[in-house]
Amino acid sequence: MSVERLLHRLSTVDVAALPKQDGVVVQPIGAIEQHGPHLPVMTDAFVAERIAAGAVGRLPDEAPVWVLPTLHYGKSSEHLGRAGTVSLSTRTLLSVCEDVGRSVAASGFRRLVFVNGHGGNPSTLDTVARDIRVETGLMVFPVTTGRLGVPDDLDVPDAEFSIHGGHVETSLMLALDPGTVRMDRAAEGGRAVVDLYRDKRHLTLEGVVPSAWVTDDLSANGVVGDPVKATEEFGHRIREAYETRLAEALLEIVGFEFPGAGR
Repeated sequence: MSVERLLHRLSTVDVAALPKQDGVVVQPIGAIEQHGPHLPVMTDAFVAERIAAGAVGRLPDEAPVWVLPTLHYGKSSEHLGRAGTVSLSTRTLLSVCEDVGRSVAASGFRRLVFVNGHGGNPSTLDTVARDIRVETGLMVFPVTTGRLGVPDDLDVPDAEFSIHGGHVETSLMLALDPGTVRMDRAAEGGRAVVDLYRDKRHLTLEGVVPSAWVTDDLSANGVVGDPVKATEEFGHRIREAYETRLAEALLEIVGFEFPGAGR
């Protein structure tokens, strides 16, 4: 991604001159929280930042898309009490995102995309996206990297119960920043989740009838998944899929308008 895409690298005169009518501002957001014994606490923020940068770097030069600095903290209350976790409250995260939206709108932009790397943020981002829309008129698009999906031909060995620090997330970090991953410490955690919900018709960990949970409910080591067989090659395939799909989505967002937008 070229430095011209980094909004914070531009002067106020430069920003004022940008073509904002069809433009898009991207706000990466993640979390600083425990990711088991093998992954860094920056994992979610780092993934959001790198996937956002990679996706924007794939866009045509003329695409009017600019990126803000990453918001590293998120709502990580489910991990509080485990060393390294720094969490914002729901109220604080809502307020921070609202302030970002107000500021983006005040600079004359009309579209804001939150690129989120943390599984604990989506419900808050969905709520604040509509609040920003109502208050400022911005069109707001909350995107979570983990929901962009893996390629159909990739087998995810822990897919049945992996939501935190498992095969996909560990492989992705091996591809993005292998020096931060301690595979010698990688260990499965939280497999009891599978048995917990196996005989339930409606109740799920995260689904139609979800269960509010904290990490200590599910895992002794902080992992819910199996990172042991994670590979850098697998991670590069995930990265390619995330960046490609996000880039395609950003191009759809450029110039997007609701039918009633001029009323």
